[in-house]
Amino acid sequence: MNIIDISRPLLTTVEYPGDPETRLDTVSSIADGDECNLSAVYACVHTATHADAPCHFLDGAETIEDADLNKYIGRCTVIEVPPGVITGEYVNRYFPKKCSRLLIKGDSQSFFMESAAYEAVDTGICLIGTDAASVGKSGNQMKPHKAFLQNGVAILENLDLSNVAPGDYYLIALPVKMGAIDGAPVRAVLIDDYILWNKI
Repeated sequence: MNIIDISRPLLTTVEYPGDPETRLDTVSSIADGDECNLSAVYACVHTATHADAPCHFLDGAETIEDADLNKYIGRCTVIEVPPGVITGEYVNRYFPKKCSRLLIKGDSQSFFMESAAYEAVDTGICLIGTDAASVGKSGNQMKPHKAFLQNGVAILENLDLSNVAPGDYYLIALPVKMGAIDGAPVRAVLIDDYILWNKI
């Protein structure tokens, strides 16, 4: 089985501008005479590879605790797009029409316009993922997020697709069970073993 880790490390990934800085504290250390090594991490739940819950942009909507985990496991397609803004016209011309989960490889620099997000929703996806820090460009965050989230499309952000070729894979990207909040870190992997797919 070939497993491709597409997660970014929480402690070393740069935070989204304006988000709290990630911090690692040593609680105890064997080297200092303690019985065990113990660490504590302070981080924004939207740092590094993560899932957005609907309530991230829709107040009172579903939290990450209520997420439908079926959306985060299953067959997916990775496509490569040029850096820049993804338009509705681009989605109509180049996005696959029969795909449940779609991952965008855009050198961490591809972002959805609102119209593109709605066009992507209309293709029937249940999950959109991106190697960018956000599906929306800075200054235009809300509308693309709302277009996906209010239509039941799960969002994965800050994936590491640098070593992934475009094509079909099996995705496993479960959000950490954090509680009733707006997002959660994810350990996302792709499996490109077709034999396994037929057994799941």
